[in-house]
Amino acid sequence: MNLPISLTILRIFFVPIVVVLLLTKGGNMDLWAVGVFLLAAVTDLLDGYLARKRGQITTLGILLDPIADKLLTSAAFISLTSIHLVPAWMVVIIVGREFAVSGLRSIAAAAGIILEASELGKTKMVFQVVAITVIILEGHRFQALHPLGKILLWAVVLFAVVSAAQYFWNFWKRWMKK
Repeated sequence: MNLPISLTILRIFFVPIVVVLLLTKGGNMDLWAVGVFLLAAVTDLLDGYLARKRGQITTLGILLDPIADKLLTSAAFISLTSIHLVPAWMVVIIVGREFAVSGLRSIAAAAGIILEASELGKTKMVFQVVAITVIILEGHRFQALHPLGKILLWAVVLFAVVSAAQYFWNFWKRWMKK
């Protein structure tokens, strides 16, 4: 197992830790949650960079990386819904988009169509990380961040919907050419 895949697996192992920290009240659990969440998010940047730089791009890495991303952000958003910091309907759109695009990419792959990660999808991921971080911090400690958290959350929903539409449109265009 190479270093990039190890980082991806580490991100997956961080998921339950982030959830426990988010759902545990008291002390500095919110700060710990932000720290572990951001550390996990940094592994997303590092694994891809290292895989490309070292020539260690593998099928396993290509499959695991988006799963790790979706697990991390979906678990965080669901936990934030559980503690009433994010409306459930928004999380349904965000997480539903993840399932829909993953399913579409699987269908596309079975049909011999490769749907690469789009710039909109990458932008969505950045907004998700920033939004989750701000929302955790605003929750009990820095309530002045609340307006920023709301704006970022709406941006995530917007990018989720638009990037999903882009994936489906790209798939449809390629499917029609077959």
